[in-house]
Amino acid sequence: MLAAFSLTARLAPVLSLVVVITLLMAVIQALALAAKNPLHRTLPVTWHRIICRLMRIKVTVHGEAVLERPLLIVANHVSWSDISVLGTVMPLSFVAKSEMKGWPVFGSLAKLQRTVFINRSVKRETGLQVREIAQRLAEDEDVMVLFAEGTTSDGTRLLPFKSSLTGAAELAMGKDGKAVVQPVAIAYTRYGGLPMGFNRRLNNAWIGDLELLPHLKQILTGQPLDVDVLFGTPIVLFNTVDRRAVTEACEASISVMLREAFSGQVTSVHNNKAPQQ
Repeated sequence: MLAAFSLTARLAPVLSLVVVITLLMAVIQALALAAKNPLHRTLPVTWHRIICRLMRIKVTVHGEAVLERPLLIVANHVSWSDISVLGTVMPLSFVAKSEMKGWPVFGSLAKLQRTVFINRSVKRETGLQVREIAQRLAEDEDVMVLFAEGTTSDGTRLLPFKSSLTGAAELAMGKDGKAVVQPVAIAYTRYGGLPMGFNRRLNNAWIGDLELLPHLKQILTGQPLDVDVLFGTPIVLFNTVDRRAVTEACEASISVMLREAFSGQVTSVHNNKAPQQ
């Protein structure tokens, strides 16, 4: 009973802080977007860092994003918390499933970060969705994040990557005729300071039809989490692109980076010599 009271005592003030900070920053973000103020790119980074701090999620970054634009980041997907984990690193916009658009609170927050909503189940819309992502990459120089599995995995093993939207990078090629795709691995590695095993990573993952609020409560009342974000070697695209080959290369790179993160031996991260496709 004492433990339950302690968890509730922590949950209430944390949730209160999250609500107050989110409401305040959401208003500022909406005004910045309306005024086309550059603040709308950087403010979400501050918000995500505060949220991770409150949720006791420690993010360690290995490597870095390339400076070239347009840039499409291809990442694995474990949980709703991936958004804040990646959001702490740099200004980003995300590609998310269309259902999220109608979610209470989370849908509104996604819109404020200029998320592109896509419906993978309707094949005839794929072309339009690819062009929308490409337009954002090319015109706004936004760095877009694509979760190529199309859903969340168990935190250890990857699901097959889908290549249908990777072609957006080709359509977004700049005046110099190139674009960049960079694989990024998200690895939840420690729980309460101790290395996570498969069962703990599975328990941490947000899979399938799990309800969001109970999972959020589980994270808030559980032990602190350590997450590694690994930037892999970027792929520079020129002219005609084999999107399947690019997607497979990203999947292979992320698979290697995850294994290294879980073993505590991170070596395969970004270098300055990017292979070209």
